[in-house]
Amino acid sequence: MADPLDTVFAALADPTRRAILIMLLEDDMAVTDVAEPFEMSLAAVSKHLTILTKAGLISQERRGRVKWCKLEPDAMRDASIWMQSFGQFEAVNLDAFERFLESELGEKDTPA
Repeated sequence: MADPLDTVFAALADPTRRAILIMLLEDDMAVTDVAEPFEMSLAAVSKHLTILTKAGLISQERRGRVKWCKLEPDAMRDASIWMQSFGQFEAVNLDAFERFLESELGEKDTPA
């Protein structure tokens, strides 16, 4: 059985699946509505939805005759935690860095 983290990253690797997730940020959508903006068959979109469902990124349910997709944002929690472990370094504040360099270079240029 695949590592759940591997399954999530594999699902997120495809631009079509990422686009679907962005669409589902707004609200639940019927499968036919999800498929509408893509230039591919409904069957191809359904395969993408199956991958997202297996990764736990979305859930699908029948409401009457219509199959609906819902974003499951908690599924990205482990992936987010894993990625945050690489964010141990804060973003560089360029203004502060420039002031630091000026103070350091200014002190070295001063004769002792």
